[in-house]
Amino acid sequence: MIYIASIFLVILNTALLAVVVFGLPGNWLMVLSTCLFAWWRSEDAVFSIYTLILITVLAVLGEIIEFFAGIGGAKKAGAGWQGSIGAIAGAVTGAILGTALIPIPFLGTLIGACTGAGLGAWGFELSAGRKLTHSVRSGLGAGIGVFIGVTSKFAIGIIIWLIVAIAAFWP
Repeated sequence: MIYIASIFLVILNTALLAVVVFGLPGNWLMVLSTCLFAWWRSEDAVFSIYTLILITVLAVLGEIIEFFAGIGGAKKAGAGWQGSIGAIAGAVTGAILGTALIPIPFLGTLIGACTGAGLGAWGFELSAGRKLTHSVRSGLGAGIGVFIGVTSKFAIGIIIWLIVAIAAFWP
C-alpha cells in the first residue's frame, strides 16, 4: 500500500514541478505535499527529517535565486526602482499572455515572462525619463534575469523532485 501512495505522491509532485514555469510556487507545493505525506504515513517512516529539511532549504534557495536574478538582471543593467517594478509587473503579465498566445507548454510561459519583464523594465525606465539606449539595456537585463531566475528555480525543483522520488522508494 505504501508504494501505491508513493507513486501518487511522485505523480502529484510531477504536476507541481510543472507549475514552477508559470511563476507559481510549485517547489513549495512539492515540499508541502511531501511533508503532509510524511505526516500521514509517519508510521512507515518514508521520509527522514533530514530529507524534509533538505527539500525545504532547496525551496528557499530557489526563491532567493529567482528573486535576485529577476531584479538583479535589471539592476545590473542599470535600471532604477521604476525599471525593477516594471520588470516584475511585466514578467507576471507576460507569463499569462505568453501562456495564452504561445501554445507550447512551458515555453510560451517562459518566453512571455522574459519578454514581459524586458518590456516592463524598458517602458518604466523610459517613462521615468531615462534615455532610450539605457532603457533598452535595462529591459534586456530584466529579461535575461527572469530567464536565469525561472530556469534556476525549475532546476532546483527537479532536484527536489528527484530527492523525493528516490526517498519515497528507498528503504
